[in-house]
Amino acid sequence: MAKLPRRAVLRGAAAATAAAATTASAPAVAGDRHAGGREPTTKQPITTTVPHGQEQYFDPYYNVVRGRVPASYHPWVSNRQDRVLLYTRTAGPRHAHLGPALAAGLNPPLTPAHVLQNAVVKWLGEVGVGVDWTEDVTQLPGIGSTYKAVIFGSTSRDTLWKHGTAVQPAAAVNTTTGAHLDAGKTALRQYVRAGGGFVGIHNAIGGTEYNWPYYEGLSGGTQYYDHGALQAGTVVTLAQDSSTVGLPPTWDFKDEWYNWLPFPTRVKFLLAVDESSLATKSATHPGHGKFHPISWCQYYDGGRSWVTALGHDSAAWTDGSGYVGQAFFKKHIVNGILSAMGNLPFCS
Repeated sequence: MAKLPRRAVLRGAAAATAAAATTASAPAVAGDRHAGGREPTTKQPITTTVPHGQEQYFDPYYNVVRGRVPASYHPWVSNRQDRVLLYTRTAGPRHAHLGPALAAGLNPPLTPAHVLQNAVVKWLGEVGVGVDWTEDVTQLPGIGSTYKAVIFGSTSRDTLWKHGTAVQPAAAVNTTTGAHLDAGKTALRQYVRAGGGFVGIHNAIGGTEYNWPYYEGLSGGTQYYDHGALQAGTVVTLAQDSSTVGLPPTWDFKDEWYNWLPFPTRVKFLLAVDESSLATKSATHPGHGKFHPISWCQYYDGGRSWVTALGHDSAAWTDGSGYVGQAFFKKHIVNGILSAMGNLPFCS
């Protein structure tokens, strides 16, 4: 039998993985309306933790319904606007494409060094979407927010903690005050639960909120472990999706190619990297062999979540830079955000 080309082998492995995931999460009754279908458009009373028909999509570890289950979506906010919030706060390593830390408040001044922020504002403006930006944890959307999506762009470490607040300098903890130092976590969770869209870009799933299980689940039930050198690689387009429209079956790009642990689950895999095209993987993690995903989507706890590990280099965020694959990367980012907003079909 003729030997299949490497690309066919990789895409075949992706298809097998996706098929296995679909089988594992398939409803017990054929034709169950929660197996796919459409997102609901009206609010339904909450009478149980797991709505009827969604039992097999309940994840007991993260205590949420998650996966490819449109019926789990919560249409609880009827007046959402074509506007998103871009959040880029770092509480650890800071990527060069973020520029210097931003001042407090909403929409502080940007400089040319704020490459990612400027790109997101420009790219979404080109498709009629407004962008607010902040690194102030008190500005995160919560219950009733009219933002269609919140974008975490290369955030790091405990980005949702309100650092530097002296509740009682002489004591590590003072439970007698009204201080709420992790209010950002509450806001994000309540925003997602009301049907908000979440977008995680690059380091947002590469070292953010390591020790908060809810966020790990929101990222696909996974966390970054390590990566090899910034290097060229071949991206494989795995699935038809709003965020992969116009992408070729394979395309060249340059990135850090994150490794995962745990491996992402219950998601729709969108892009992978062909590990045979990489010069190095890492010094520790063995890599993922024939199936190394780098973008995926899922419904999570009533909201939508779309994430990608791509976007390390500033030139990837710069139109006309000549960066290999830049136009495809831009298309993937913009359409991924639009799908998380609900402006394009999501994770269908």
